[in-house]
Amino acid sequence: MQLAELVRPQHRRGARPDTGPSAESAAEAPAQAPPGANGPAEERRKDADGMAVAAFVLGLVGLLVMNMLLGPTAVVLAALALRRGTARRGRALLGLALGVADLVVLAVLVTANGTVAWSFGG
Repeated sequence: MQLAELVRPQHRRGARPDTGPSAESAAEAPAQAPPGANGPAEERRKDADGMAVAAFVLGLVGLLVMNMLLGPTAVVLAALALRRGTARRGRALLGLALGVADLVVLAVLVTANGTVAWSFGG
């Protein structure tokens, strides 16, 4: 597939595509996003920011419940956010630390009483 085929605009059903030299020259010109549209780098950064927040929240919740599942998930999301260059670097680092803390709590629970569940009371 050539670049011109990838750039060519898609037409709605029933609409007649333009044919002629102007349509061909427009298809060969690189497509530009309208002003204010998000580029791929900005979308990737927004995704990384969301991952940083998700890692923080999952790490925090994982201290109380389901640390076997939420701890590793927080670690992975935080690592991905840091790799993608998030603007919320501190939150991603906190998510990473909380995810590791979740795994430490899990290890302590397993070695202390041989279970992966919290027990409140006797």
